[in-house]
Amino acid sequence: MATLVITETLKDELLKFLKKNKKADIITTYLFYLEKKFNIKPILFIRDKTIYQSQDEVIKKLEEGGKLWRETEIKIQQGQQAVNELTKKIYICPFTGKVFADNTHPNPQDAIYDWVGKCPENKERVGGLKAKRFFVSEDPEIIKNYIVKRKDPITKIVFSSVVTGKLFNSKAAVLDDFIKNQLRQIPLEEVPNQNRFQIEETFLAFIQTQLEEARINAFVEALSQVEELSAYLSQWLEEEDDA
Repeated sequence: MATLVITETLKDELLKFLKKNKKADIITTYLFYLEKKFNIKPILFIRDKTIYQSQDEVIKKLEEGGKLWRETEIKIQQGQQAVNELTKKIYICPFTGKVFADNTHPNPQDAIYDWVGKCPENKERVGGLKAKRFFVSEDPEIIKNYIVKRKDPITKIVFSSVVTGKLFNSKAAVLDDFIKNQLRQIPLEEVPNQNRFQIEETFLAFIQTQLEEARINAFVEALSQVEELSAYLSQWLEEEDDA
């Protein structure tokens, strides 16, 4: 294994970390070092309870598996819908384009359930009963389609989130909502010892490799070569002897 060298930039990062986290041990410090050296930004996909190496990794994996967004066709009725500039959330009948808005109907979710259950155009059946399927959207660009008064009904291709089922006007909007509401950053030093979430297999293999004894020993040796960091190393070794 090549000799590990701590650069000036990493030395400064480590010193700031150790001054801020006075109770950090060798392994915690080593994990922080790895995070900075490899520019790792662990991300938790909340719905799936899985930790990935980065935001790009989770998005790439979900897109490749078709688990992030899908194209959906919606109907937009003719005439003026009960939607206006103050509407924040709409419920859409997929069979007719009928819409109920959060600010123009006292119970829009109950209303859409009732509507699709009686809708003559609804030919879908579940257990012999009409399917209570409908769309939900909080995307301002989707809502705008229903504010404009139209002479003739139209159909429009939009995008639905596979994770939440909500409709968006574009793939970019699906992605923005996913990042904002489904992902949370987590420090690398918190990843190995937590037991609430699983670790994505490629990321787990990386962590296991980096935590091999020889690599940790190389890190300890590198610390001993840096005067400002060697003091912390001596402190850790004294604590181990006392234990």
